Amino acid sequence: MSKSKLGKANEKIADAVVGGYRRIEEGVVGGYKKIEDGVTGAFKKVEDGFVDKFLTHEGESVEEAEERLDDEQRAREEASRTYGAH
Repeated sequence: MSKSKLGKANEKIADAVVGGYRRIEEGVVGGYKKIEDGVTGAFKKVEDGFVDKFLTHEGESVEEAEERLDDEQRAREEASRTYGAH
């Protein structure tokens, strides 16, 4: 009988420890995600501001400029692979 009580007590302790761990884990991961979202959001604002101020052409939106720049970068990489292969 005492072994059964000890087993039940162990299960309660294990459940409490696992539950506590999960709450801590969720809090840490949630906090990290909030920080990460804040940092990436701030970076995107700075990036968009830079593109808007220095890299857009007349009448071009930031999104259009970023797409154009991506296309130009891909073309440069392709040309580099093509000319580098000879």
